[in-house]
Amino acid sequence: MSHRDSLPKEPVDPSLASPLDHAVALRDREAVALVRQAVDRGDVVLAFQPVVQSARPDRPAFYEGLIRVLDDTGRIIPARDFIGAVETTGLGRKIDCLALEMGLIALGEDSGLRLAINMSARSIGYPDWMAVLHRGLAADSTAAERLILEITESSAILMPDLVQVFMKDLQQKGVSFALDDFGAGYSSFRYLREFYFDILKIDGQFIRGIADDPDNQVLTHALLALAQHFDMFSVAESVENARDAEYLQRLGVDCMQGYYFGAPTILPPWKTPTRALRA
Repeated sequence: MSHRDSLPKEPVDPSLASPLDHAVALRDREAVALVRQAVDRGDVVLAFQPVVQSARPDRPAFYEGLIRVLDDTGRIIPARDFIGAVETTGLGRKIDCLALEMGLIALGEDSGLRLAINMSARSIGYPDWMAVLHRGLAADSTAAERLILEITESSAILMPDLVQVFMKDLQQKGVSFALDDFGAGYSSFRYLREFYFDILKIDGQFIRGIADDPDNQVLTHALLALAQHFDMFSVAESVENARDAEYLQRLGVDCMQGYYFGAPTILPPWKTPTRALRA
């Protein structure tokens, strides 16, 4: 037996069944640590991306406020790089609080702004998030009618009864709700009837390259028909070129969002009309 074989072996986490699992877990731990440090430092910002009217692409219907954190070098880290690791944790609830707080501040600074903010259904039961929401709505009588809360399909179906009551209460106050990334999850279409979302955002996997993809054309047409049947405003996500935009216009999508119309920016046009910093 070699000296190496005689050494005590490090215990193996049974949930880490492969080197790939270990690498993913390590990446998630690093992402959580980065986000926690950024939150502790206050290095969290919103990046704003326009959602344009299909009939008038030069006119944003509203903006989406997308959470960003800054690492210790000042580099901007988009949510896609960390949200999966923190979404189910207490840190995820803090991120939701910060996004909502910054969004409500932005609404208070510009009375003409309409803004969508992402949230997890888990935050409905988080007292701090609810306190931020009620405090912000009470501070500005017009904020509710200019606020859109975006909930992903996968998040909404975790606790449908709670989400339905929450939505009904806030819709009566004027808040709108968007079902985000629709088509990316595995929920039953019956939730469309039960939730009464105001806006349906069609997931980008069906939109990218749609002008040349017959399969995605059929699928997007079907999703659009669902939105129209349930009287929901439709938004196509991830529109990245003119051909796709023109096809979606002909298809009858109400609004479009994507890099073709504008990248997320932490210096939005209403603050810096002559330049924008891309995030």
